[in-house]
Amino acid sequence: MAKTGKKVGVVLSGCGFLDGAEIQEATVTLLALDRAGAQVLAMAPDVEQMHVIDHARGKPASEEKRNVLTESARIVRGKIESIAKIQPKDFDALVFPGGFGVAKNLCTFAVDGAQMRVNPEVERLVRQAFQAKKPLGFICIAPVVAAKVLGAHKPRLTIGNEKETAEAIEAMGGIHQQCRVDEVALDSANKLLSTPAYMVGPSIAHIATGIEKLVAGLLELA
Repeated sequence: MAKTGKKVGVVLSGCGFLDGAEIQEATVTLLALDRAGAQVLAMAPDVEQMHVIDHARGKPASEEKRNVLTESARIVRGKIESIAKIQPKDFDALVFPGGFGVAKNLCTFAVDGAQMRVNPEVERLVRQAFQAKKPLGFICIAPVVAAKVLGAHKPRLTIGNEKETAEAIEAMGGIHQQCRVDEVALDSANKLLSTPAYMVGPSIAHIATGIEKLVAGLLELA
């Protein structure tokens, strides 16, 4: 397919759904972008992970420490930048795959709920991209970042139908829209798209449908 000329920033939060980016969500996002002929600008914060989870046991590996940028590089074959170096002029749209890394490394939602803090560089880039009218996409748990940073603009977002997280989004100023895994919530006024992915599941084939729709919508708005 011919290149669209669109460049999309993909914000990763590590590698592994329990302590980083959800690898299947990230891979489907990257595949959809590549199939559409878009260029990818992968990025992540250059910070230490909140903690490391042994994914075979589902338990913390308390002796280990890992870096979010270093781990995220695994997903994109090393082609990644520190988010601190990125400006809105560098991309046409921005998308956040999910995974617990979003709630642990990009912000503190996993610990603090609606009182969460967002990584300063993540917050800066989301705010600047929004002000530059770049379309933004949020997958799985990532809409909590949009709710916190852009709550004053009443963003319409979805995490599917999980009551507690939906309530947290609304407590931060967002408007939650229930969606199935294959649906996308579109906030056309704010140029925001979101889809539940593994907040609903149950498998990669199901989440791929929603993510592919989100990517298509993101590129249409870019």
